[in-house]
Amino acid sequence: MLWVDKYRPKTLDQAMVHREIAQNLKKLVTEQDCPHLLFYGPSGSGKKTLIMALLRQIFGPGAEKVKVENRNWKIDAGSRTINLELTMLSSTNHVELSPSDVGFQDRYIVQEIIKEMAKNRPIDTKGKKDIKIIKVLEFIGKKEGLQLPSGFAARIAEKSNRSLRRAILSFETCRVQQYPFTSNQAIPPMDWEEYISEIATDIMKEQSPKRLFQVRGKVYELLINCIPPEIILKRLLHELLKKLDAELKHEVCHWAAYYEHRMCLGQKAIFHIEDGHTMIPFGQNTMQIWQLLMQL
Repeated sequence: MLWVDKYRPKTLDQAMVHREIAQNLKKLVTEQDCPHLLFYGPSGSGKKTLIMALLRQIFGPGAEKVKVENRNWKIDAGSRTINLELTMLSSTNHVELSPSDVGFQDRYIVQEIIKEMAKNRPIDTKGKKDIKIIKVLEFIGKKEGLQLPSGFAARIAEKSNRSLRRAILSFETCRVQQYPFTSNQAIPPMDWEEYISEIATDIMKEQSPKRLFQVRGKVYELLINCIPPEIILKRLLHELLKKLDAELKHEVCHWAAYYEHRMCLGQKAIFHIEDGHTMIPFGQNTMQIWQLLMQL
């Protein structure tokens, strides 16, 4: 056996060159929250070694039991049909291929593989994180002597947007508002979410310098209470879309993305938030609003 194969790391713990990356990958697997990953680097830098170690960490030895197959695809590309052939390695848990082997038509191969995998292995959009949150909520409920209706903890976990802290806070809020719990009990939103909903209502009711000043104060209050500016903008967009006519929604989404990008580049979030959410939905002039705001 060549040394390159004999001393190739088989597990993430054995990695020497990319030890920090390997430990981060191991942590993701341990927490059962492994996202989409992109490995990049020059040839021979250890990408495949890390990937195979990751697969073994997730799926066990079965990741090494691969088969070679020649696949043929007939792809409808509008006015013509493309015939493509590619050699692949695959196990029950992964597929290994080199799309560049078919040249500039590589994107068709990738698209077909994704479609095939999505059809045969439905994607779990919630992942496994909700299961862990549910277990924590059930543990807290047991310690507090609370009786949880079937599915109640799962509903809180789903509403929490995969945030354990938020789930626990919502759980405690439900306990304060109503106990014993009921199976259809409403899961209340967070206080800051209700506050942003009020801001959206204020914006829709009136577009004036006075209202602009009031909205600015409320947004600033959210910021000083440590609500991240990108979360404020995203939630405000969500609330405004509920209230806007269909023809305005696409334009509002476009400008929300524009101002979110500007906010990432700038230093003072309040400037970019107020500039965006007061101007875009109602077609006012940006410079006029900004000058008016500075005067106030």
